[in-house]
Amino acid sequence: MSRRIGWGLKPPTAIMVGTGLGARRGILIKNGEALERGKKIDVVVFDKTGTLTEGKPKVVDILTCKATMSADELLALAASVERFSEHPLAQAIVLAARDKNLPFQEVHDFVNLAGKGVQARIGDATVMVGSIRLLLEYGVPLTHNCDTVDKHEADGKTIIAVAYDHRPVGVIAVADSLKEGARAAIECLRSERIATVMITGDNRRTAEAIAKEIGIDRVFAEVLPQDKAEHVRELQKTGRRVAFVGDGINDAPALVQADLGIAIGTGTDIAIESADIVLMSGDLGGVVNAIALSKATIRNISQNLFWAFVYNVALIPVAAGVLYPLSGTLLSPMLAAGAMALSSVFVLTNALRLRRFRAPIDDRPKAGPLSEQVLVI
Repeated sequence: MSRRIGWGLKPPTAIMVGTGLGARRGILIKNGEALERGKKIDVVVFDKTGTLTEGKPKVVDILTCKATMSADELLALAASVERFSEHPLAQAIVLAARDKNLPFQEVHDFVNLAGKGVQARIGDATVMVGSIRLLLEYGVPLTHNCDTVDKHEADGKTIIAVAYDHRPVGVIAVADSLKEGARAAIECLRSERIATVMITGDNRRTAEAIAKEIGIDRVFAEVLPQDKAEHVRELQKTGRRVAFVGDGINDAPALVQADLGIAIGTGTDIAIESADIVLMSGDLGGVVNAIALSKATIRNISQNLFWAFVYNVALIPVAAGVLYPLSGTLLSPMLAAGAMALSSVFVLTNALRLRRFRAPIDDRPKAGPLSEQVLVI
């Protein structure tokens, strides 16, 4: 019985200490398998909006097509349609219109075109608000303000095009600031030889500008929400161990598909439910620390198993009487029991060494008390 207890203590004790240590830092690890998979991760895929960025975009410029309509009229038109969408970019447009006390028009036949934009009818005219690609698919080319649009995209801003009655009427530039610790987290991952990838629905020029600013290695741009999991699967087919970091409803399939799903605790409930690890704060340093903690915990388990194996290989023959023909020495049952207890004490002591774990990035949770947040999981 004591031998079974001794061997049984080794992985669970280290896992318990590791998960407890993570919880104190706002890293909620749902099971021991997440720790094991975290040790093997060699590429981390980040969703952009709400993960790498604050998820609070703001309208920074409004460009109309010649004298079609004024900037305020364009903003009011777009906001009238976008107020029925829950996307952060749509909410930024609605908020900008409300700040100017602009009137909303009555909208009919609203349609959400996932990953592209929205469409509705105002009066007898069809209004489309979304990516430039959306307008091109409907045969509405953007022919004005192209130089300014290119400059905004090169600066990492997202361009939202507006068409009225199948004619382009202007574009709205929206900017979302990067999270404070994003650059440090990316740099730390790269120093550990872990590749970084950003996945976004933005056009390639905007996406690459953001990736260059933050230090991301690779970009998947113009990705539809339902295709995120497929991009993760393609990376896995090349033999990579992939972690996906996201916060939105449409990130859930990718979180499940990845070898390790990491959800931002400030995101949606479905993302939190789908993930293996939850970062209670939005600090991306938690991604670095979660992987480092996984490596430290699995290393501790390996140490426990190795020394327990050596310990048992050395003492089991003695207990079996291998020394009796040579010196007449037998191991007393009481001493054998004490030796097994000592093995368990060593396992516990070594596991507790994990408490000295030093996180690569200081990410003490900035949210409310942990006891209140655990209930959300």
